Amino acid sequence: MKTIIRAEITKGEEIRYISHLDYAGAVERAIRRAGIPAAYSEGFNPHMKLAFASALAVGVTSSSEYMDVELAEPYSLSCFTQLLEQALPKGIRLKRAIYKDAADKKALMALAERASYRIVLPSGYNKEAIKKAIASFEAELDVVIWKVTPKSRKEVEVKQYMAAPIKFVEGEQDEILMDILITPQGSVKPEQILRALYDMFGFPIEVETVQIERTGLFCRRNGKWTALIA
Repeated sequence: MKTIIRAEITKGEEIRYISHLDYAGAVERAIRRAGIPAAYSEGFNPHMKLAFASALAVGVTSSSEYMDVELAEPYSLSCFTQLLEQALPKGIRLKRAIYKDAADKKALMALAERASYRIVLPSGYNKEAIKKAIASFEAELDVVIWKVTPKSRKEVEVKQYMAAPIKFVEGEQDEILMDILITPQGSVKPEQILRALYDMFGFPIEVETVQIERTGLFCRRNGKWTALIA
């Protein structure tokens, strides 16, 4: 029987601007440094059996990322936790780890169905304009944006991916809270929603000036939204 450990980790400010590929590489190197007996694929170019739930965009931090690592042999969870904590570089912290349930056949990437984001806003902006832009966005039945990739350009209706109304939270640092669905047909990024707010609804803050943090990834279990490590 395969031994797979599911871990919740972070992506901090120190590594905000590295790509997902570099992030995954940093975790893989830490696993090797820790001496954890990870399993590898066969063939001419073997690679570590390591999977992540959902790739983050460059510039976005996270307090709740998930990975599955398959082990080549049974291994103590306490040893895994202790050794990996010591080997991880600055900007990546291990929060917790569990053995993956052998009955759970679904790939980690296919589990993630909802993501939560915290967006920290710069100071000095008209709060009423922020509230008005969000209210106008919420009042629309459909909001269509252009989704541009290196290979395509297509229209996407974004309201279908909003899992809950956008919240504006006033405080020492004003914040926006956003929950976005991840579906087999696609999803959107928080920065795309912010750009739509700016371009279409008079939101007074440009996307490049905010700090975006992913705060959770969830799946639907027994009718309730549950973290990928329950």
